[in-house]
Amino acid sequence: MTRKEKNYHFIYKTTNILTGSYYYGMHSTDNLDDAYLGSGRRLRYSINKYGKDVHQREIVEFCQDRSLLKQREKDLIILNEIAKKDYMNLKVGGVGGFISDEQQRHRSSCAGKAHMKKFREDDEFRIKFCENQSLMCKDRWKNGVYDNVNHATFLNKKHSKETKEKMSESHKGKGMGKMNTQFGTCWVTDETTNRKIKLIELDYFIKNGWIRGRTFSR
Repeated sequence: MTRKEKNYHFIYKTTNILTGSYYYGMHSTDNLDDAYLGSGRRLRYSINKYGKDVHQREIVEFCQDRSLLKQREKDLIILNEIAKKDYMNLKVGGVGGFISDEQQRHRSSCAGKAHMKKFREDDEFRIKFCENQSLMCKDRWKNGVYDNVNHATFLNKKHSKETKEKMSESHKGKGMGKMNTQFGTCWVTDETTNRKIKLIELDYFIKNGWIRGRTFSR
């Protein structure tokens, strides 16, 4: 039986009762108690970290059929909502279900272009989005969320002696000679202002009253 032939079609909201983060989605089923929570990437991270028991699903509204359901999800999940700090949806509504990699890339591209257009043209949206992204990243690092996505933090950890020796060995020879970013430069000063110049410019500065070196204020 296809999803459009199911008896119930509804918009749901799954909330992490510990963090307050929430996820909106659409679902078609014959069993209203099927315990389906959603399939979004951030939602899966949240479930993996905190467990299913702290995630609660509530039915927001029922729709008559699958096509109306897709439209309602599209109305609810918009760019302004996605920009909110506690919102776990990554893309606008109206997609849902399982799609091919090619379809996913196309839809992600379209959603990304729409997002970037709004990001460029809407100052209020851009500022709010950046602030929320910054807060979200800080919270994720603080709470160790990235440990679940193979981006473990280095908080309260130290390199072993063996690791330090390997790091030292790997850096030998780097930053020397032409590999050094400061190669071919020097400092000059007029005893008020310090400037870093290329060595080939040194004669010009010396002729104009500069001296090699730096002046440090006391």
